[in-house]
Amino acid sequence: MRNLDITTLRSFMAVADQGGVTRAAGYLNLTQSAVSMQLKRLEESLDAALIDRTGRKVSLTGEGELLLTYARRMVALNDEVVGRLMETSYEGELVLGVPHDIVYPQIPQVLKRFNAAYPRVKVHLKSSSTVKLHEAMARGEADIILTTESHAKPGGQLLTEMPLRWTGALDGQAWRWRPLRLAFCAFCIFRPIVLDKLDAAGIDWEMAVESDDDRAIEAMISSDLAVGALLETSIPPHQEAINCGNALPDLGVQQVNIYKGGAQNDMRDALADVIGQVYRHGPASVPVGASHLAAVSG
Repeated sequence: MRNLDITTLRSFMAVADQGGVTRAAGYLNLTQSAVSMQLKRLEESLDAALIDRTGRKVSLTGEGELLLTYARRMVALNDEVVGRLMETSYEGELVLGVPHDIVYPQIPQVLKRFNAAYPRVKVHLKSSSTVKLHEAMARGEADIILTTESHAKPGGQLLTEMPLRWTGALDGQAWRWRPLRLAFCAFCIFRPIVLDKLDAAGIDWEMAVESDDDRAIEAMISSDLAVGALLETSIPPHQEAINCGNALPDLGVQQVNIYKGGAQNDMRDALADVIGQVYRHGPASVPVGASHLAAVSG
């Protein structure tokens, strides 16, 4: 009976996810020759070609695609076992702050994977506005915060960028009204951006509701009594992005940034690593706690 090596499977996954040996080597912090050797050893052990090397881009063969499905499960299970048996000495609590509009889809995957690797560390999820999350971190009330903002403040690290879109009711007409009726929470980070854009475009506006309740804002927009602005990936199903040509100014893009608070903390850094991996590579391709397990257990 032949046995598959987890290290070679992890390299194989990296090549598939990164689109080539060069990028995979950088991701794994290995040399290209080391990754190539691991792939060759894996193909020889299975007596199958896993990578199609005939084209300019690296792609998987049929056997490679089949193996990739199993490899993800095997590596994830390996990391979960290692996490539960070797990291029991790490326990405690962390506070993760995230704006409500970017909780999905990444954060549930982050929490699931981190818990699998560090089951004795409890993560408290705090959902609030970017402004309030910065204030909470300044008071020492959060270990990590994610933010949506135009530019990172000192200490922040970019995770990704997302388009900011005008939002309205399904088949709504509120965007046609003048003055334009708006619905924003008082502490919404997008509010001053939208107002500056409207003023620069010479479009009259009025605030249709003053509330700190996100549900109240959603209700006003969904009932076609006002318009708002959200990141393109966080528009709820009862609203839609407004396609109005040049009737409203383009809102540009917003950054999703990560900040770590307090002194050096292995568990905080491990959580930050998982967050970074999910944002870089997507929820489906992140090995559970793989990069930081070796660091904290060595």
